[in-house]
Amino acid sequence: MSTPARLDELRPGRLLLPGLCFVVMTLSVLQTMVIPIVGTIGTQLAVSTTAAGWVLTANLLAAVVATPVIGRLADLHGKRPVLLTVLIVVLVGSVIAAVTHSLALLLVGRVMQGVSYALFPIALALLRDEMPPRKLVGAMAILSGTLGVGGGFGLVLTGLLTADGADYHRVFWLTVAFVAIAIVFAWFGVPSRPRNGSGSVDWWGAALLATALVLLFLALTQGRSWEWTSAATLGCAIVGAVVLALWWIVENRISAPLVAPRMLNHGPLLATNIATVFVGVGMFVNFLACSYFVQTPREVAGYGFGADVLSASVVYLLPGAALGVVAATLSGGLIRRYGPRPILIAGGVIGIAGFSFFAFFHATSWQVIAASAVINVFVSFAFAAIPNLLMAEVSAADTGVANSVNSIVRTVGTSIASALLTTMLATYTIAGTSVPREVVYTAAFVVGAVACTIVTLSAFAIRVPGSPDSTLTASSVREGASIQAKR
Repeated sequence: MSTPARLDELRPGRLLLPGLCFVVMTLSVLQTMVIPIVGTIGTQLAVSTTAAGWVLTANLLAAVVATPVIGRLADLHGKRPVLLTVLIVVLVGSVIAAVTHSLALLLVGRVMQGVSYALFPIALALLRDEMPPRKLVGAMAILSGTLGVGGGFGLVLTGLLTADGADYHRVFWLTVAFVAIAIVFAWFGVPSRPRNGSGSVDWWGAALLATALVLLFLALTQGRSWEWTSAATLGCAIVGAVVLALWWIVENRISAPLVAPRMLNHGPLLATNIATVFVGVGMFVNFLACSYFVQTPREVAGYGFGADVLSASVVYLLPGAALGVVAATLSGGLIRRYGPRPILIAGGVIGIAGFSFFAFFHATSWQVIAASAVINVFVSFAFAAIPNLLMAEVSAADTGVANSVNSIVRTVGTSIASALLTTMLATYTIAGTSVPREVVYTAAFVVGAVACTIVTLSAFAIRVPGSPDSTLTASSVREGASIQAKR
């Protein structure tokens, strides 16, 4: 074999993990960067806050519709071409969002950015295909940890870019740069493999699932602005539940469903997905509650620190994001030694401690910074453990769609946290002001502690076959060894 050919074979291996980590970092940044600037977007586009809130809702709706279908397409037609296609769609959407001054076109851009949620399950499936079993656990832990801490960095970057009410378009231009670099990483870092999947996409199942999820997410994300007891909210919730039940019936009666029912009702997978919901709740309660709390003016509310967006991001959120990176790096070795289940349990206990401390001690800056940082360790450990638990239960052929389902479940958790927190903040305010009462934040941190408790209990319900340091089933290990041997 010639030297150039040998170098060409080695290069993808070296770039694969860092490249996929950057792709996942891009996804995480896209998810959180817009959260602090919804009000700014409304002001600069001269639209109501409710209308501007659709930049979040449209993104989530696109995510829940596209993620399972894209995961299945990646399993069937190859991860690399699907990954690159998704990145190109996201790049076009980012450019549209960066150049437009129209809310309608901004929403189009956000819908296109929403397909980025499929990047994480594809990246995990790629690692399973390309990494030898002895390196897979650590690689997945680092990749998953990147997803957990990337959201915090997204908020920090937003604070840096929009200090003093600067033009919100800067945020979207930064996403353009992120996605462009991610495309370069994916092009050179992800090797091209022959298509090895068989079958087709269950389009009827996809349509039913998309309809159900869109209706349910509309009820969840718009309930506060529509009113929770309104005909629109209740109608979306009821019809969505009926369509979801119909989808379940259909999926149980066909030979090649979009999502095999086993992925939803099999004990270990069910427990893992339940844990994922509440990891999403805990993560977003930490991000949102901490950010809003520190920006509250103490002279009005008697609590808070009157921080601007920049200070909230850099002073209060960045230390936790940095500690999350360290925790993500260490989690791979811990999972190899103890297994993913104990690490998820440990993460849940750490999260309980962090949120409990936050609920009772938040009078000084160091207390808030310390509590938020501890919670970020919980998020990193949980995100590192969960993919290993999933892959212990599914074959390589189903990796993409299994992690897509898990990604949707995590999105459900973040949406629940966002809807619950914003409703509480808007409802329970200090008399004569729009400033929330301190007890709202205390309750939010208690909710975070309860979420971590559920994560811990769910982890106890998971049974992983094999020895403590085995994070994949024996069949999965043989599968990985077989793939490596063929190459």
